[in-house]
Amino acid sequence: MKYWMKMTLLAVLPTLFLASCDDDDDDVDLMVDQANVMVVHASPDAPGVDLYVDDTKVNNAALNYPENTGYLEVEAGERNFKVTAAGAGLGSPVIDADVTLEKDMNYTVFAADELSNITPIVLVDDLTAPASGQAHVRFVHLSPDAPNVDIVVQGGPDLFTDVEFTEATAFTPVAAGTYTVEAQPVGTDVAAVTATLDLQPGKIYTVFAKGFLSPPADNTNTLGAEVIVNN
Repeated sequence: MKYWMKMTLLAVLPTLFLASCDDDDDDVDLMVDQANVMVVHASPDAPGVDLYVDDTKVNNAALNYPENTGYLEVEAGERNFKVTAAGAGLGSPVIDADVTLEKDMNYTVFAADELSNITPIVLVDDLTAPASGQAHVRFVHLSPDAPNVDIVVQGGPDLFTDVEFTEATAFTPVAAGTYTVEAQPVGTDVAAVTATLDLQPGKIYTVFAKGFLSPPADNTNTLGAEVIVNN
C-alpha cells in the first residue's frame, strides 16, 4: 500500500525558530504546538530557492538540488509559505499558499518534477522505531522521465514493485545489513539505477530516484539515487 499525498502547492519550508517566549516577571515559558517538516529539493532543473514564512525570509543560503533541510520544528496550524527563486525577493513568489500542519506530526515535502511543472509531494512520515535488528526503508520515484520501476535486491527479492513517478511506498521493515539494489523498469531485468544501501539497525531511511534518465541539453543531473536518514 502506498502512503503518499499530492498537494497543489509547493510548501517548501525553511528553518524556523522554536516559537517561545520568556516572561521575565513571572518566569513562565509559553510553548507552542509544533510539527516536524523536512524539505527536499528534488527538481533536477530548478535553481536554488529562497524560503519565506509569514513574509519573513528565514534561510541564509539557497536550498539547492538535491539538498534537504533535515527535520525542522514548525509551528502547527495554518501558516503562509512563499517560495521564490534565490535572490528574487518577495515581489515575485512562484508559490504563495496557506498550509495547515498537524501537531506532533512528521512530514517530508519533495519539490519534484521539472521546473516548468514543479510539483510538491507531501508525505506523512511514520517514525515508529523498527523492531530489533531491523531498519525501515521506503522508496520515492522522483525521476521525471523514468518509467515505472521495481526495486530489486541483487540476488534477492523485490522490495517494491511498479512504483510510478511521484509515488512513494510505505516504510517497510528490512533486516539490517548491506544491500545492492536496482531500480528496474517494470517488465525488464535491466538496472536503470544501482545503489548500495548500508542499513543500520533501528534506523529509518528514504531512498529516492533523482535526476533525468535522458537529461536535456546543458543539464548534468543524470539518473541516480539519494538516501535520506529520517531518524
